[in-house]
Amino acid sequence: MQNTENRARRNAVLLVTTIASFLTPFMASAVNIALPAIGKEYNLNVIALSWVTTAYLLTSASLLIPFGRLADIHGRKKIFTLGMIVFTLGSILTPISNSGVMILVSRAVQGIGGAAVFSTALAILTAEYPTEERGKILGINIATVYIGLSMGPFLGGLLTQYIGWRSIFIITSVLNVIVIFIALWKLKGELIVGAKDKFDLVGAIVYSMALIVIMYGVTLLPETNAVWLIIGGIIIGTVFLWWESRTQKPLFNLSLFRHNRAFAFSNLAALINYSGTYVVAFLLGLYPQYACGYNSEPAGLIMVTSPAVQAIFSPITGRLSDHIEPRALSSSGMAISAIGLGLLAFINQDTPVGLIIGYLALLGFGFALFSSPNTNAVMSAVDQPYYGVASATISTMRQIGMMLSMGITTVVFNLIIGQVEITPEYYPALTKSAHIIFSICAALCFAGIFASLARGNIHQNAVIIASDAPHK
Repeated sequence: MQNTENRARRNAVLLVTTIASFLTPFMASAVNIALPAIGKEYNLNVIALSWVTTAYLLTSASLLIPFGRLADIHGRKKIFTLGMIVFTLGSILTPISNSGVMILVSRAVQGIGGAAVFSTALAILTAEYPTEERGKILGINIATVYIGLSMGPFLGGLLTQYIGWRSIFIITSVLNVIVIFIALWKLKGELIVGAKDKFDLVGAIVYSMALIVIMYGVTLLPETNAVWLIIGGIIIGTVFLWWESRTQKPLFNLSLFRHNRAFAFSNLAALINYSGTYVVAFLLGLYPQYACGYNSEPAGLIMVTSPAVQAIFSPITGRLSDHIEPRALSSSGMAISAIGLGLLAFINQDTPVGLIIGYLALLGFGFALFSSPNTNAVMSAVDQPYYGVASATISTMRQIGMMLSMGITTVVFNLIIGQVEITPEYYPALTKSAHIIFSICAALCFAGIFASLARGNIHQNAVIIASDAPHK
């Protein structure tokens, strides 16, 4: 009877976190395909359009670690449900926006909710399932993320073309409400491992300030003010590290990075990988429609390739990582991603669509081979009291990587195109920009191979996390 109850509870947890993990990336990728329509309605230039994506990433990245810590103290399921409610609020506000500024504010609200969801979903799953099933379950969860990414461009393209871009947010809001209802109904009862701990509010504020200032500075590059903002953010970050090393109950246990090689290098590999791969969705949301003259529907079909391949292979690679060292799998995936990005650097308006789809399929397979094993490595490198922080940390690496990816794009666009609306005379400049960005990203993933290899083995060593000195 007990085993039946445990299995039913685990299935409910998997269902809720899986649906939520589908909806948030679905929204993100669907919005990318709708950017030209949004830009046309509100007369937004290419830099302002990039902020429709950046506003979400910046807000969520700055709050992932604080929400992860709050989840360890007050309950991961509670923070998860709260996050879904806030994310839904942002989804409702966006379609009723009457200006570009209001759209950015609504996307920031979505970012707050998304931070709470992504900082807890992996922790909830890791706590519910035994070690021998962890890679498989995390692979399923990651696959749903890619299914959301793959369906977003296709369905988003259809909705944008035939109903209008606002329909993306309206439909997602309805689905979000269903998830909230299931979460309130099914996500009950959990062991709160940090219930007696005090939340480090000072650390959370300083951390968020540091990340926001640095990331905002990155988006302003190559302007002079950007350099000063980045320097200021680094100074604030130094203050955060000083505070965390002295407070009794820190927001983030720095020993996780100092003494846990697998945890540190797995997160570094994730940061590099997302920095190199995230921009593909943004560029291919613009490039086929502008330079190649496709409407949103066929452009969405092109964008669906990479996430679809990721969705197919992620559960398989996740299961493999339960038996094969994540280091070997993830490093191979990083190498394949570098090759795929390098090939994309040579595409132009004369490149056959089939060849572009082949390049994206290769990139998708590389990312599937990297992501599930790497996530399994991060979550297996810590014990249960740190699941919330570990989940939030890898999500933070993903969001910062996405921000850096958009930062690289913004810099190249500023240098090559300038702050103008993309009209036919700027299509050659858009093509040149895409080639430069893909080349930079390929180089990043190549460097990431060595970070992935440096993590060491997971299965051959037990990881013991003490409150003052995590080490392998």
